[in-house]
Amino acid sequence: MVTGRDTEDARADFVSRYFAPGAGIPEDPVTGSIHATLVPYWAEKLGRNRLMAFQASPRGGWLDCTLTETRVLLAGNAVTFMEATVFLPETA
Repeated sequence: MVTGRDTEDARADFVSRYFAPGAGIPEDPVTGSIHATLVPYWAEKLGRNRLMAFQASPRGGWLDCTLTETRVLLAGNAVTFMEATVFLPETA
């Protein structure tokens, strides 16, 4: 994961990119899970709980981020790339 502050007059408060080639992900276009870590970091640095993030991959994407007391809330557009059903084992 790489992150940085965007310029003062930019729309984004911070930008990021995410690479995980060892896990078979050359670059993830937009990764909600890394923003769960980045938002608290940038909220503290910038002194605000509401931030606009841009993941600057070739496809790219914007995330409207809010840090609450217990959660990071993310909003934006999504692309469905997989659907699945998970079956949990019955417990005795």
